[in-house]
Amino acid sequence: MNAIELNHISKKYKEFQVEDVSFTVPKGYITGFIGPNGSGKSTIIRMILDAVRPDEGDIRIFNEPNHKAHLREKIGFVYDTLHIYEDFNLKKAKAFISEVYPSWDDDLYQKYVDRFELPERKKLKKFSKGMKMKASLLFALSHRPELIIMDEPTAGLDPIFRRELLDELQNLMINENQSIFFSTHITQDLDQIADHIVFIYKGRLQFQKTIDEIRSKFFLVKGQTNQLDADLKKILKGYKKTSQNFTGLYEGDPSIFEGLEDEFIIEQATLEDIMYYTTRRERAK
Repeated sequence: MNAIELNHISKKYKEFQVEDVSFTVPKGYITGFIGPNGSGKSTIIRMILDAVRPDEGDIRIFNEPNHKAHLREKIGFVYDTLHIYEDFNLKKAKAFISEVYPSWDDDLYQKYVDRFELPERKKLKKFSKGMKMKASLLFALSHRPELIIMDEPTAGLDPIFRRELLDELQNLMINENQSIFFSTHITQDLDQIADHIVFIYKGRLQFQKTIDEIRSKFFLVKGQTNQLDADLKKILKGYKKTSQNFTGLYEGDPSIFEGLEDEFIIEQATLEDIMYYTTRRERAK
């Protein structure tokens, strides 16, 4: 079973559209959702959460239409900030939020308060960016959701807390068998923890692949600019050149470069490389 299924989703706005997007979020895995800012990631998340209805297509969560009210109990949503009245402290916020979820677990809540070292009586408006993210995660997890959806959760966080957050997500997936859909433009985070990647650009799906498929199929090709002939350009998904050197993105079997080690350097591409060179190609059209 998939945690999320999008089937031919389209949504048109005056200056932007999501066009015929289909992908799945497998149950029990971490799926990264990548694309430059403005690619449609947040719009798609709002449609998944039934905050916005698609013009075409359908969305299913755990094999049910996503508009079913009882599904909200199964979802924990983590924003890039804390959307709770800021004159509340954690205790007041908990009293309000816990009433919404029949599956609320006070013991689990207290465990995360202690683990995240959050002050329960301090007003939320006095929390730092990192503390607000921890509080957002605290409330999302304390009702034991089966699916966690995260929209840019690490943006603006310091590297130490980003690492702690990623470790916590891995623990959730391994120990609790929870499904995580992680939207971000900070692709280094997903290089470390993701099992699957969905890449969207300008409202269109570029690909959905496992992280192992990506590591075995995407490579950087580096060489001197005079080697960048028409045949090589045809097989590169995008490239950047200077007066002396070039770097390009290749998707496929790297064995085609065997015997050319003296001419080219072949390196494994990161998700950031893939996103950069793919969108660079698109901009050049």
